[in-house]
Amino acid sequence: MAERVHPGDSPPATNEHSTPKPAPPSPEKPIPQPGTYVIQIPKDQIYRVPPPENARRYEHLSKRKARRSTCRRCCCCMLTSILVLLLAAAIIAAVIYFVFKPESPNYSVESVAIKGFNLTSSSPLSPEFDVTVRAQNPNDKIGIYYEKSSSVEVYYEDVNLCNGALPVFYQPTNNVTVFKMALKGSGIELTNATLRALSDEQNKGTVPFTLKLRAPVKIKVGSIKTWKITVKVTCKITVDELTTAAKIVSGDCDYGVDLW
Repeated sequence: MAERVHPGDSPPATNEHSTPKPAPPSPEKPIPQPGTYVIQIPKDQIYRVPPPENARRYEHLSKRKARRSTCRRCCCCMLTSILVLLLAAAIIAAVIYFVFKPESPNYSVESVAIKGFNLTSSSPLSPEFDVTVRAQNPNDKIGIYYEKSSSVEVYYEDVNLCNGALPVFYQPTNNVTVFKMALKGSGIELTNATLRALSDEQNKGTVPFTLKLRAPVKIKVGSIKTWKITVKVTCKITVDELTTAAKIVSGDCDYGVDLW
């Protein structure tokens, strides 16, 4: 009887299609312990380099601040210039005042001749006033140029009776100039009450009028002429009658100027 031969222990057959073993898991990240930590960041990144998400906003704000700074500088320069000009003008005015010692001119009404008043008729009047005015320049170093476009008016209460103008002339230093003006009005209608008031005042010998004088002038200081200055003179006068032989009972004049 034949013997059976049993094969010896042979290595197990390998399965080519077997599943590979998974890699061992990586060790877990260490978990930080609770506490306080100091993180160091370069200084340039903190102050000069904005985060990418804020770069556009940072650029917009930077431009707006630059515009504001420019406007502020312009305003400061303008205010400084104005203050310097005002200071210079004040210094010049002070020098002129203390060197030349300017004095105001003096004005007075010397005489008045009146025509054209018929107080017994209600017809329109055409009054005429021939007025003599005395102008005194008391300054030693200042002359006065009386320019065109002056006006002289005579009022009774609120009624403008007649008007005229000053002559154009130059008044030198320490000078007194007397000039006559022919003032005329036409078509002046007065109420019966005003006519009665004028008649009563003439009977009393006290008829009040107001003379308003406005004259553009230029002041001469040495060899320098100023800009035009408006001289304003208001005279309150009272005459005894409404004729060519009228005499001034009382008179007072106020003087003022408009520098601009």
